[in-house]
Amino acid sequence: MTVIPKKVWPLIDGAFPTHTCLIGTVLGNGFAQITPRGSTQVYDDQHISLWERGRGTTTAAIGDGTNVTVFYFNLGARDVLPIGGIVRLYGTATVHKSGPVYDKVWERLIEPEKNYDPEKKGYAVLIEIDRVEDLLGQPLQD
Repeated sequence: MTVIPKKVWPLIDGAFPTHTCLIGTVLGNGFAQITPRGSTQVYDDQHISLWERGRGTTTAAIGDGTNVTVFYFNLGARDVLPIGGIVRLYGTATVHKSGPVYDKVWERLIEPEKNYDPEKKGYAVLIEIDRVEDLLGQPLQD
């Protein structure tokens, strides 16, 4: 199991709105689908979570077993991420439309994202992280 380095937790959790994480999936035609997700959070030391409330191709592409890339970029974070202020996290998604994971992701969700979904029509996505890399593709560790 890959552990998400603790030094990036506050960066990802505090990314919105200035350094919103980008989420990458692959469309059926082979093209990458990249979209910002302000709801991206570190769920625990092996998972990234997000609240999926979209209506587009990213929402359609994310399901149980979907490979997902989380991309964080912040030149101001070069003291933590010295190679360009970038970290890439690669993992596999599971969808939670109810239950304890759903509840925890909603509870931890930042207020602006909750305000975008006042009727709570979205759902939680938990991404089990397999790899954490810097810009050069080297493993990122604490």
